[in-house]
Amino acid sequence: MPFLGTSKRLSEFNLSNKIVLVSGAARGLGLTQAEALLEAGATVYALDRLPEPSPDFHRIAERARKELDTSLHYRQIDVRDVKNLNKIVEEIGDKHGRMDGLIAAAGIQQETPALEYTAEDANRMFEINITGVFMTSQAVAKQMIKFGSGGSIVLIASMSATVANRGLICPAYNASKAGVVQLARNLASEWGEYNIRVNTISPGYIVTAMVEELFKQFPERRTDWPTQNMLGRLSAPSEYRGAGVFLISDASSFMTAADLRMDGGHSAW
Repeated sequence: MPFLGTSKRLSEFNLSNKIVLVSGAARGLGLTQAEALLEAGATVYALDRLPEPSPDFHRIAERARKELDTSLHYRQIDVRDVKNLNKIVEEIGDKHGRMDGLIAAAGIQQETPALEYTAEDANRMFEINITGVFMTSQAVAKQMIKFGSGGSIVLIASMSATVANRGLICPAYNASKAGVVQLARNLASEWGEYNIRVNTISPGYIVTAMVEELFKQFPERRTDWPTQNMLGRLSAPSEYRGAGVFLISDASSFMTAADLRMDGGHSAW
C-alpha cells in the first residue's frame, strides 16, 4: 500500500501490531487521538468513565474494522478507581501479550476564582488530572515492564502548564497541568532504564463541543482568544493527531521527558 507509515514509506510511523491505550477517549481530543493511532495501524483501547461513548466512537470503530484492518475497543473506567484500572490494563496486556503505548487524555476543567474555590473541588481536580494520569501511566508501565519491550507514554498537558491564561480563571486546572508536565519528567527519569519514554503534549485553545458551550456563556472569548497567539486563530482537535502518532511511534525514539507545546505561539509572546 503506497501510504506513509508502511514498511516502505516512513516505516517509523507504522504502529501495526501495537497495542495502545487512550484514556478519556469516549469523545473529544482523546477520541481524535484514538482514530489517528488506528490509521497508523494500532489496536486501540479507549478508557473513559462514561457508560457509553459518543456516537462518533461507533463510527470510528466501524471504520477501523472495515477500512483500517484493526480494531477500537471501549472499557468503562474512572481513573480514580485504581484497583479496577489496573485490572483492566492487565487484562488487555495479557490478552495480547504486549503493551506498547498510552495517551493519557482524561481530565476535567472548572472555571472558578481562587477565592471561591473549595478544597473539595480542588482535590477532585487534582485527583483526576494528576493522580489519575499518574495511576494510568503506572498501570501501563507495569505491563510494559512485564513484557520487556518498552513503550511510549504520552500525557496531555496544556499551555496552561506554562502560562496563566488571561481572562480564564482556572487556578486548580492550570496547577494540575503544570503537575502533569513535571510528572512526565520524573516518570521518564525512572522508567528510561526499561526503555519506556514519557513525554507531554501541551495544546493551546482547542475548539471542542465543550468550548463551543463556553462561547455561548462568554461570547467575547470567541474573538479575544485568537488574538492572543501568533497565528490569530484557535485550533481544532484534528491538528494534534500527528503529534500523538509521532510520540507513540518510533519516529520519536530518542525523545523523552520533553514537552511538545502546540499553542500557536501563545506562550512565546
